[in-house]
Amino acid sequence: MSTEPTAAAPAPRLARPGRGEGRRRMAEILRVDHAGEYAAVQIYRAQRAVFEGRKGRDAISADMAEMEAQEQVHLSRFDALLNDRQVRPTAMIPLWRLAAIGLGAGTALIGEKAAHACTEAVESVIEEHYADQVAELTERDPDLAAELERFRQEELAHHDHAIAHGSREAPAYRLLSAVIKAGCKAAIKISERV
Repeated sequence: MSTEPTAAAPAPRLARPGRGEGRRRMAEILRVDHAGEYAAVQIYRAQRAVFEGRKGRDAISADMAEMEAQEQVHLSRFDALLNDRQVRPTAMIPLWRLAAIGLGAGTALIGEKAAHACTEAVESVIEEHYADQVAELTERDPDLAAELERFRQEELAHHDHAIAHGSREAPAYRLLSAVIKAGCKAAIKISERV
């Protein structure tokens, strides 16, 4: 057995981002944000459809219409960004549409507090997601980072409004919230790639 010291193995080289890596990451960001805003419009539209015209539901119907309109502004901006930067939307849009309509209508049929619990859960995930993107883009694309921060603040307002209107009093609140948040996080990961 040799007593000579052996040479240490060289440290593995970390892969360096190749050309186009920045563009690829920007495409992921825009694709997932577009999908999220698209789904938000569908959720609020479905909730509004359930509440609209029902006796005693004018206030929540108006709330859902207002939030839907804000989300539509965000969606229109991401439509423009996808076109300007030649990024394709996620291929999952048809599935996200059905899931969002089901989630919106389902929570509204449970009741106002469940609809607000849906808003709180979705917006908490989206707000955190936007915060991460703002931090990532502040130096690389400060104009987009500022826009995302404005959208983030609007999502926070929806979140806070939901809490103020009883989201945490919804039936099976913890379970409902956990399931919705898990679904949102999965949709984010899938939409970035597909």
